[in-house]
Amino acid sequence: MKVLLFGATGMVGQGVLRECLQAADVETVVTVGRSATGQHHAKLKEIVHTDLVDYRSLESELQGFDACFFCLGVSSAGLSEEAYSRVSYDVTLAAAQTLVRLNPQMTFIYVSGAGTDSSEKGRTMWARVKGRTENALQRLPFKAVFLFRPGVIQPLHQLQSKTRSYRIFYSLFGALLPLARRWWPNQVLTTEVIGVAMLNLVRHGGSKAVLETKDINAAAQ
Repeated sequence: MKVLLFGATGMVGQGVLRECLQAADVETVVTVGRSATGQHHAKLKEIVHTDLVDYRSLESELQGFDACFFCLGVSSAGLSEEAYSRVSYDVTLAAAQTLVRLNPQMTFIYVSGAGTDSSEKGRTMWARVKGRTENALQRLPFKAVFLFRPGVIQPLHQLQSKTRSYRIFYSLFGALLPLARRWWPNQVLTTEVIGVAMLNLVRHGGSKAVLETKDINAAAQ
């Protein structure tokens, strides 16, 4: 399996990268982002690319992949809907539209969020934008598109979020997350589970396009 990974420096992306590098059936992992992860591994190749809405110069390097795990995202805090859309919608669709042309047999998995608004008409700005992004991705003719809507995520293996507010949350409540996961297994995910679920969906497919927390947990089994 050859995997393309966007957002490998974020908390979720770091976890997904770890699982890809450990999987025996993953031959190659290529990361694409504005900065390198700093990791070194025989399976890993990193592409540092600053313009995430234009991939014309990279097309020869973006062919021949079985899967794309799109974990790139930012917090909507302090952003207008237009600014948030540029990152969450424009960047995602620029990559997806390029990849579906180059790799039509690819499985594309997008990390969205719990509460995403598929109607695109709700009151919550980020949920509308994520819903519009999900809907646009489902219209592309990939082999398969899966949309992950995680809620609370427990970072494992010393992984950290790049978002300051999330780091504060984890410093205050991180010790409680293992207990929360035990008590409410369908409400809390781990970074490891997300990575394993993605790989399993590429290996075996899935019956649902939109996966909530309990679905992601099930896909990892």
